Amino acid sequence: MKRLPLICSVAAVALLSASLAYWGMQLFKPKQRPIAAVPVAQAPEANMDAARGLFGGNTALAAVSNYQLRGVVADTRGRGSVAIISTDGQPTKAFPVGSEVSPGVSVKEVQPRHVILMEGGVQKRLDLMNDQRVSSVGN
Repeated sequence: MKRLPLICSVAAVALLSASLAYWGMQLFKPKQRPIAAVPVAQAPEANMDAARGLFGGNTALAAVSNYQLRGVVADTRGRGSVAIISTDGQPTKAFPVGSEVSPGVSVKEVQPRHVILMEGGVQKRLDLMNDQRVSSVGN
């Protein structure tokens, strides 16, 4: 019982200090500066070609830049097709389906107007140059 007045005095001083601190902060609070809105970046459009690959559809093929398709001998039966490709300005060479054009790059498919190359598991489309003729062989 002797300590009750001391405890009450300490509690009263603590409450008075907290109240003075709160009201002092309210009184001397600096003005709030205007905040500029964060610019909102436009979300890129969804690539539907990429989504098609998830469900077994045809996917878009990346374009190949350091190869030039000079000619195509496309067999209508799907066998014996050959792509005539120039690599990095080198002389043109004939590459049958399945052959390696350069290390890690192979001919996957030959069509009358384009060739599909497989590079590191990624299919890349190589289109025939505009001024070339197309030759088809088939029985």
